[in-house]
Amino acid sequence: MALPGVDFPGVGCGLAIVRDGKILLCRRLKAPEAGHWNIVGGKVDHMERAENAARREAEEESGLSIHSTRFLCVSEQVIEADQQHWISLIYVTEDFSGEPHLTEPDKLSDIGWFDLSALPQPLSRFAADALRALA
Repeated sequence: MALPGVDFPGVGCGLAIVRDGKILLCRRLKAPEAGHWNIVGGKVDHMERAENAARREAEEESGLSIHSTRFLCVSEQVIEADQQHWISLIYVTEDFSGEPHLTEPDKLSDIGWFDLSALPQPLSRFAADALRALA
């Protein structure tokens, strides 16, 4: 949701979690892009490094323990329908432990592994940018 009187982009982060040719995606319940499939991620807090925020958000949303990550790409979303503008730093990892489960049912309706050649629709712009960078 756009903040009253704020006219600059938010800073976001994301983590593409991949395993055996599959990517972990979750379905959003809230704006931006409610109903779209997305990689795990969220807002970077003040004085928090984006890479740490991506790890934190991924662990909060998936229940996984994230170990090492590496930078993947930058994604910019200007979402007119939701009146939101985000600049997001996206990371990738194959270094994690645990099995994902839905930990935030108030924010996400589903979470699971999807083959890179059979992705669910619709994909968020954020996830689409990450997938292009992975190709």
